[in-house]
Amino acid sequence: MTEIAVRQVGPPWLTRGLEGGGRLDHRAHRELHAVLRPLESDQLIALAEAGRLCGRGGAGFPFAIKVRAVVNSAVRRGRRTVVVVNGTEGEPGSAKDKVLLGRAPHLVLDGAALAATALGSVEIVVGVTDPGTAASVELAIRERGIGERARVVRLPERFITGESGALVRGINGRRPIPPGRKGHASTRGVDGLPTLLSNAETFAQLAVLAGLGPARYRKVGTADEPGTVLLTVGGSARFPAVVETAAGAPLAHLLDLCGSRAGSGVLVGGYHGAWLSGDIATRTQVSRASLEEAGGTLGAGIVMPLGRGTCPIGEVARVARYMAAESAGQCGPCRLGLPDMAGGLAALAAGRDAAAALEGVRRSAGMVVGRGACAHPDGVSRFVLSALDVFEADIAEHVERGGCGRPVLGVLPAETEAQSRLEVDWSRCDGHGLCADILRGTVRMDEHNYPVIPADPIPVRLEADARKAVAMCPGLALRLVQRVPKESRE
Repeated sequence: MTEIAVRQVGPPWLTRGLEGGGRLDHRAHRELHAVLRPLESDQLIALAEAGRLCGRGGAGFPFAIKVRAVVNSAVRRGRRTVVVVNGTEGEPGSAKDKVLLGRAPHLVLDGAALAATALGSVEIVVGVTDPGTAASVELAIRERGIGERARVVRLPERFITGESGALVRGINGRRPIPPGRKGHASTRGVDGLPTLLSNAETFAQLAVLAGLGPARYRKVGTADEPGTVLLTVGGSARFPAVVETAAGAPLAHLLDLCGSRAGSGVLVGGYHGAWLSGDIATRTQVSRASLEEAGGTLGAGIVMPLGRGTCPIGEVARVARYMAAESAGQCGPCRLGLPDMAGGLAALAAGRDAAAALEGVRRSAGMVVGRGACAHPDGVSRFVLSALDVFEADIAEHVERGGCGRPVLGVLPAETEAQSRLEVDWSRCDGHGLCADILRGTVRMDEHNYPVIPADPIPVRLEADARKAVAMCPGLALRLVQRVPKESRE
């Protein structure tokens, strides 16, 4: 797990003892945090309601409602329950849950164990993708001696792995992708049992709330959003960090703390979030209400300022291509809409027929909203459409001049596990266009009706289609070349 600094503004309730970067074992944890008194399910619900505790994984759903739904389902069906900690954190710009599980795993387990006891759960399952995180949690389970009722499940590190349905499927031994039919883990989750599923920070917040009590917990933050918030500040920040701050703190102050200004724009909420202009971002507070009023979202607590040295359209295009590759590919919006959107943004960034490309991006984004098997297409559309608004002046340069003159520095993380790329033997290519039909949104035809092949590696999800394109090329002009890993070249 990549080390990242931890900074604090206000009381360090979640990150106490983490400033030095080390991991708190069970003994060190107990010196900093109270032993929690067991609760009944109705007491747990009352505690969450009194502390106005909401999920910190993105949707901000009230925790008490989740607990009540699990209780009602268990009573109605006469079944036991399961508690699931979502520590997958597939969002490339997020590190807060990895920090908690890697350095303060016992705080998360405190909250999970409190919930499991209240619900009479058969087990606690912690879903992770990072090997370092998995090792830390497994060690914490051994340190607490709860191996008979807690386990770690490691899943593939993909953006969609953290979607609740995908996580449940993965824990159940199936492919971890969002199910085609929407359902609720509270009704039927792990092993078909009613499941309380929330992310790592939520369970850590629950432990803090139970330890402090609602009255003290509500003295920090805002009236509607008490307590602290964990943010991952990255992007062009000179000092990227996981920051714990009281809800309601000025966003501009946190950017200054991490060595960044709002610049040309600030992404809030991650790649399912939205862009804010620099002026608006500096007047915004760190709270769900303030960010939503500004046109953004708190989401999973990701803040990525974009400096003026990089091309914002190129950065957005890179992320859009990554997000299209990271989809489950099981519905039309993901299989067709997102690749079309990504291809249009790539053309816009390169200045190729930019006006038509811009119109195509808007059309694709509008067509996928509300039509996906999960929230992935909606989230990507929000990310892209907000970028078109915030970076309107930059887009005008791309349309009028073919570009803005700035390089694409890769400030926004958008890495894939892709290992292959397409090459064309131009002496054989006759421009039949079959490759563009098969790899829609990845390969495009230029004005001379010849394919435009991306220089970037082909996403893993599309490798089968890439092989099909190679096999079906009438001129035998395509080939798939294996990328040599960097470490093998050094």
